[in-house]
Amino acid sequence: MRLRLSEFRPRTGPYEHRVVQPRQPLRHTSLRAPDPIGLLLGDHDGLSRLAGLFSFAAYSRHTIVHVPLRDGVLPDEGVGEPVDLVLVHHTYGLRPSAWPRLRRALTTGAPLTVRTDEARTARDAAARRRRQERADSRNELRHATHARTFFLFGGRDLFAEAAMSFAHAAGWGPRHKRVAQGHSALMAGLPSLVQPPGGGHPVEVLICFKPYPPYAHFRRPGARPSRPRPPAASP
Repeated sequence: MRLRLSEFRPRTGPYEHRVVQPRQPLRHTSLRAPDPIGLLLGDHDGLSRLAGLFSFAAYSRHTIVHVPLRDGVLPDEGVGEPVDLVLVHHTYGLRPSAWPRLRRALTTGAPLTVRTDEARTARDAAARRRRQERADSRNELRHATHARTFFLFGGRDLFAEAAMSFAHAAGWGPRHKRVAQGHSALMAGLPSLVQPPGGGHPVEVLICFKPYPPYAHFRRPGARPSRPRPPAASP
């Protein structure tokens, strides 16, 4: 997949960071922070590009991937605070409390175009799922919500598995029958989120497909376009 990004090089003290954002916003994609259930709603374009961004993050250990989602068109469903999304490797050492200062420094970005390798992403995701079946597997996505941003801290295989979940949602979501009437379709969830101690309802982020209005313009794959009505006969 070809991703058009903006690249930033902000500094904090002696350290330079590399931050990338989608060059064009994901206008019809939104994220509600989990409390304990979060909701990510997106159209085909938004979910497809998130699949690519997670794939890019999987193999970019020294890059922060920032996906602004708060300023898009909010859907007519979902509760909770709209938040942005940040993907970063757990080895990077980013603290959520340091993010607002970094975000303020994202002023002028340089254009960047990258390509993701879907076959490699699928192989790493499959390998992750096979390891997850073992009882001693403890590899999980750490997460935090701070400064109206939802942070995901993981590694290559976890981000690759999430990328495949978004690709599945983008590819199969439009095929659900009721989405043409504006209903959302639950397609997947973010895999292996760390759960808080003490039990209770598990923390989840649901991934749903939802077309954007006007819904009369949406066509399910394979559906026949509606034929225009013949003009009324003249008297």
